[in-house]
Amino acid sequence: MQYHQAIRIGQERSRKSQMTLFSHAGFAMLTLTVKKSQGTFVPVGEKELVAIIERPGEGWIVVIVDEEGYAKSQSKVLKEDEAKEILKKATSTGIPQYEGHIRLV
Repeated sequence: MQYHQAIRIGQERSRKSQMTLFSHAGFAMLTLTVKKSQGTFVPVGEKELVAIIERPGEGWIVVIVDEEGYAKSQSKVLKEDEAKEILKKATSTGIPQYEGHIRLV
């Protein structure tokens, strides 16, 4: 797959995840659209899983990740209880929770 094709497909997938997160958090931005696999760039995955992570010194963010933990969208920085509430809302609608390592860059 050519790089520009990977970006186009990845942007579509990340925008979908951005809208999913927006519906639960009221704010969401794109994070990653491509990832490197076996030395070549590929689009982020289609699956949507939700997680929260702490940004030391800043607060917590809610992320929608693919099956490998690549963040496709993220919330703004939140208080821990706010992030947990959004996580709870998202999982109650059927989005599985991601428990692995999250890649933001």
